[in-house]
Amino acid sequence: MPKDQTYIRKPEWLKTKINTNKSYRGLKKLMRENRLNTVCEEARCPNIHECWSERKTATFMILGDTCTRGCRFCAVKTGLPNELDWGEPERVANSVTVMGLRHVVVTAVARDDLNDGGAAVFAETVRAIRRKNPGCTIEILPSDMKGDYESLYTLMDSAPDIFNHNIETVRRLTKRVRARAMYDRSLQLLERVKEIAPKTPTKSSIMVGLGEEKAEIIQAMDDLLAHKVDIMTIGQYLQPTKKHLNVERYYHPDEFAELKQIALEKGFSHCEAGPLVRSSYHADEQVTQASAQRRINYMKGYEKQEKKEVDFTF
Repeated sequence: MPKDQTYIRKPEWLKTKINTNKSYRGLKKLMRENRLNTVCEEARCPNIHECWSERKTATFMILGDTCTRGCRFCAVKTGLPNELDWGEPERVANSVTVMGLRHVVVTAVARDDLNDGGAAVFAETVRAIRRKNPGCTIEILPSDMKGDYESLYTLMDSAPDIFNHNIETVRRLTKRVRARAMYDRSLQLLERVKEIAPKTPTKSSIMVGLGEEKAEIIQAMDDLLAHKVDIMTIGQYLQPTKKHLNVERYYHPDEFAELKQIALEKGFSHCEAGPLVRSSYHADEQVTQASAQRRINYMKGYEKQEKKEVDFTF
């Protein structure tokens, strides 16, 4: 197998149609005018034209555009981040209003330079979106915040509809694929969310094509279920640049269909699996109407009693 697979022709099922319609162009302009970043652009998501053209959901990347980690699969730039921008939460919330989104995903670069990993800004972004868009459901996709559960408390106190944290790959490949991340720490973070907010769905994702075995993928499913994860997504790893990890092989759509079936049979409430699936792909379909109504009630103050019943003890 050649060292650099960049020039190997990708299979037909990985080709996507570019759709730069008026909706897509307007959304891109809005992001630039509001000085906002999206993981759709920074991570070179192959579904950006589909999602932005339909304007059903978008994934905002807060806390700047520079990550303190250098994962070997990720296209987001690495370096020394800028100072925190406390005006960012309101700008994100305003953009959600203008776009008319029904579901929004908020992710962030890893900020290991901050004591709370950026949890306070993260939480304020969720609250700002909810204040201005009470009918919009919100999914958060944070880093592991170095395993600091006080920061997780700060984040969960904003009551997101879905908590998403990706293990990215199987246990054996974690050290090679993810910088400064730990497989078990990610699993423990996901389980702790359930201890804090038992009714909040949790979600995680892996990439395939990095050299993992099928048995390892199935073991990852079992590990996630053992830590009370509800939703799983599985997608094909695509090499962003020559500096990143090579693709070891491309999985056929039929293989993804089989993995999805296995995941559902094992007990996940929802699974998205496919060559172009990413963590936030069709994210709006993973939130129930009941969850949306619960967020509206939250804004009206009807959940005060329920909040009292949640145990936030660490």
